[in-house]
Amino acid sequence: GLLAGNALNSSVTVKQKLNYFIIMGVGLLSLGILLHITQINPVVKRIWTPAWTVFSGGICYLFLAFFYHIVDVTNNRKGLFFFTVIGVNSIAAYVIADGGIKDFLKDSLYIHFGRNFDQVFGAPFATLVSGGLVLLFEWLILYWMYKKKIFIKI
Repeated sequence: GLLAGNALNSSVTVKQKLNYFIIMGVGLLSLGILLHITQINPVVKRIWTPAWTVFSGGICYLFLAFFYHIVDVTNNRKGLFFFTVIGVNSIAAYVIADGGIKDFLKDSLYIHFGRNFDQVFGAPFATLVSGGLVLLFEWLILYWMYKKKIFIKI
């Protein structure tokens, strides 16, 4: 994150930044896979192995390159309002997601819709349904903050 932030703030050209993000993304992704294939270090998310950290860092760089190209290079911001609401208040989004509000929202859904509300599309999709609804309610809180111009900054 620090390297990507420094690259974004640097004075190099837009094309150089984009190339840097792509090279870092492919490089880290390849290194993570290589560490896994050679059995030096497995890619295991559950225990955050070093190979997983490198692998996921590569994915993050590639996503950054993709969105940087769309938003900053082509100046296309259509359809990105959902992400803008989250991005302008990312600290609040983090606190809402990990600060106990998520559990409160999930418990409220259970109280009002029953314990099996998330199995409307079947058990395999229960996590997706409950996660999507919690995300929707969290986004609505952030949207309210956005409309009221409440931004949490350090």
